[in-house]
Amino acid sequence: MPGPLENSQFIVDVFTNKNVDHDSYEDYSSHLWKCKKSIASSLFSDFGTNLQAIINAIEAGTIQNAEIVRVVSNRAAAKGLIRAKEAKIPTLYHNLKKFGEQNPAYQHDPELLRQQYDGALADLVLQDQPNLLVAAGFMHILSPAFLDPLAKLGIPALNLHPALPGQFNGIDAIARAHQAFLQGIITKTGLTVHYMIAEVDAGEPLIVKELKIQPGETLEHLEQRMHTQEWLAIVEGVQLAIRNLSMAGPTVGDPHG
Repeated sequence: MPGPLENSQFIVDVFTNKNVDHDSYEDYSSHLWKCKKSIASSLFSDFGTNLQAIINAIEAGTIQNAEIVRVVSNRAAAKGLIRAKEAKIPTLYHNLKKFGEQNPAYQHDPELLRQQYDGALADLVLQDQPNLLVAAGFMHILSPAFLDPLAKLGIPALNLHPALPGQFNGIDAIARAHQAFLQGIITKTGLTVHYMIAEVDAGEPLIVKELKIQPGETLEHLEQRMHTQEWLAIVEGVQLAIRNLSMAGPTVGDPHG
């Protein structure tokens, strides 16, 4: 029997979380899937494994009554786009550097360019009237130009960050945790699915998973174990966010209320 979020629709963004050349906008990767009535937008790694975890969860019925209707990427070669196409999910390319080329008036001011780009990304997201946005491993810091239009409509945003709350906010969190372990500062790390605010990786936690670092463990091995936990956490986070939305009922400005 269908639940209270029947015919839900999701939005998912996919972004790279490692091997990023921060001097090149092209190396930032984001994919955005869109779903139909009541749910989520999520940001995932360049390889799209978190995206695949949610695709699999929807197909298996773990996440019920949901359909991914679009993936938006700011990197044309992102592997998550291939995963989306294989799942017959429509895709869209929206790149910061290309956006600047198409809007030369903003190119003299990098901050203005980013604000305008974020605003345009918000417009793309809101065209599908989602009720939730989920970011996972998103290397591009979303400014208020993106977050405020969603907040105005009562649309919460989730983020997946590969560290425990309050630890290693920002980029290279797994590598920084591994280095802290080698220095004897910590014995465990983890990951957090949290509600997103303008301050990076600092919003209210929704899902927290701890992971004990093993003696002699390499960074590569720790990264793989972390990614395995990410696939579980992103599904659990989306499920819990959906449950919270269903309990809260329609929000002010909710086009589905």
